[in-house]
Amino acid sequence: MAQTTTDQAPGRSRVPRHGTAAIAALAMGGFAIGTTEFVSMGLLPQMARGVGASIPSTGHAISAYALGVVVGAPVVAFLGSGWPRRALLAWLMVLFAVGNVATALVSSYEGLLIARFVSGLPHGAFFGVASLVAAGLARPGRQGRAVAMVMLGLSVANLLGVPAATWLGQGLGYRAAYWLVAVLGLLTLALVLAFVPSQPGDVDAHWRRELGALAKPQVLLTILTGAVGFGGMFAVYTYIVPTLTEVGGLPESVAPVFLLAFGLGMVAGTWLAGELAAWSVFRSLFIGGGGQGLLLLVFAVLAPYGWWTLPVVFGITATGSILVVNLQLRLMEVAEDAQTIGATMNHVALNIANALGAWLGGLVVAAGWGYQAPGLVGFGLSVLGLGILTVSARLHVRRPA
Repeated sequence: MAQTTTDQAPGRSRVPRHGTAAIAALAMGGFAIGTTEFVSMGLLPQMARGVGASIPSTGHAISAYALGVVVGAPVVAFLGSGWPRRALLAWLMVLFAVGNVATALVSSYEGLLIARFVSGLPHGAFFGVASLVAAGLARPGRQGRAVAMVMLGLSVANLLGVPAATWLGQGLGYRAAYWLVAVLGLLTLALVLAFVPSQPGDVDAHWRRELGALAKPQVLLTILTGAVGFGGMFAVYTYIVPTLTEVGGLPESVAPVFLLAFGLGMVAGTWLAGELAAWSVFRSLFIGGGGQGLLLLVFAVLAPYGWWTLPVVFGITATGSILVVNLQLRLMEVAEDAQTIGATMNHVALNIANALGAWLGGLVVAAGWGYQAPGLVGFGLSVLGLGILTVSARLHVRRPA
């Protein structure tokens, strides 16, 4: 299989003296976005009481956020690809802060849905543009490591930001958590303006060209690989607590330990992804997807043995993170001259994976197959994702992207 490398972003500037600080500023944005994306899951009861709705209905706020990601990423790519990238990142953080302030202020169910939708709009676009900027700041051969550092902010959010914001929201009311996230967004805005160097947008960008990237077979195959292959992780993650208690015989009190393992695995995998990308993006995709699929199957087998699944949980998110980071790099490459849409579509794919995995996992549980079944569903999704990736690999050998 041919080894792939990631193209330089258009308008790549000389590495600035404060390049490390610039990437750290972008990672802070990832931390803020990751915190707001996942904190809602731990604060649903409080949010439901705050807007006078049922918990299941309030859960639609999570779906509204995901819809905002899916809508916002391509729209911003179409409309903003010609903007200077620092300015675009800054405005995305302003919109992010506005959405989270609105979440903290609204008192109606409908207002909450709108606020969460607005909060999700900058998500995919920020990660996409930040990845392009980070790649442009990196020395040749180290673009993968730079992009991984940006994505590391999302991983650390699951490890530290989400637990801290959840604790704050449970103690002071859920609105406090979103005020905190809004402050993190404004802090990111200040850091981006202070440390991220000016990089021009693509002066030749046009929405037709960006849209045309979605018709390229390699772009579509890479998006499908993420949307299907990464769905396996969410099939297990969504139902991890009832699996531990009803199948593994563990008390609910151990759930934070397993969630911590998820977060640690994500951090470790994101770091390792950058190292592997310097070797081969394509091979890293197969390592991440194949490793995740195997571990999902192992999880289903070991679920009745409780604590034995703890290292498996760590491995699932570690291999999944290898897959995610290298999907980002692959999309940036195969989109060619439409890199903005390519870089942003990875997070659209991941949100589709979230919805697909949770839905299919719920179907098999509702069908009476038990809480081990989502692990088998996850394994099947991983195998299907590897199949799509294999088609992409064969096409790449015949006609490299």
